[in-house]
Amino acid sequence: MTMTSEPRVTSRRAGRYRLGGFAQQVASIAVALLFVVPLAWVVVASLRQTGLPPPRGIEWWPQPLAWGNYRRLFALVPLDAYALNSLLVIALAVPLTIITASWAGLAMAQLSGRLRRGLLVLAVLLRLVPVTALWLTRFFLFAHLGLIDSVWVLVVPALMGSSPFYVLLYYWTYRRVPRAVFESARLDGASPLRVWATIALPLARPTTATVGVLAFVLYWRDFITPLLYLRSERLYTLPVGLRLLQQLIRTDWPILLAGCVVMTVPIVVIFLVAQRAFWPHDRSGGLGGR
Repeated sequence: MTMTSEPRVTSRRAGRYRLGGFAQQVASIAVALLFVVPLAWVVVASLRQTGLPPPRGIEWWPQPLAWGNYRRLFALVPLDAYALNSLLVIALAVPLTIITASWAGLAMAQLSGRLRRGLLVLAVLLRLVPVTALWLTRFFLFAHLGLIDSVWVLVVPALMGSSPFYVLLYYWTYRRVPRAVFESARLDGASPLRVWATIALPLARPTTATVGVLAFVLYWRDFITPLLYLRSERLYTLPVGLRLLQQLIRTDWPILLAGCVVMTVPIVVIFLVAQRAFWPHDRSGGLGGR
């Protein structure tokens, strides 16, 4: 009796697991459609001919496709130069963010309990400070340092990890690593920099991918910082360029949506490229715990 009941129980569990997996896939597809459908509509609407009255409903395939909207977009405003400025800022800021945030997170994870908790509370409190409260202070500081109207004024926040949230992500990652891993490396004569480069950073690959993508989005879409601290038009970044385009043609929606596509596509591409790095190779708990 027991032998015959066990296969039935096992088959029922397997059936529930398959049903749960199918339901999870359906839910994932539904959530993905909530984001993919608006993006697809923006791309299609950017290919609609200019000068036409707005459609009565959602037009999923305009005829004919106006690919010339993108050529006109770059003819009206030098978005290619502005995009290069944004890429230059990202090329400097994202690596600096990863380095400084991972250093701070590793240092916090190795500190004693009382000091570590104090820094953790400080990081959370800094995360709660509204960014508008920092505008005036940063302006006076950057002006005193002579950074106003230069590309460096956009990169300076990366020297402090760009955001306390990124430091906390690394802190939580390194807290899961057994302390003996770092202590054994130090006993073998490894310097703190070598411990970080050869042990800590490779173990935090998913966190590094996450921080890299978040920092890319942060600096790619940043509109307020260049607007406040830049004076030369040649230094403008892509978000400021799109604002100039919007002021130039307020009602030419296909052109404006083409600018939105140019702004959005790099974010989608970088997310898809980093997708595989979001998960550790050992999903059974390779980081361990304390």
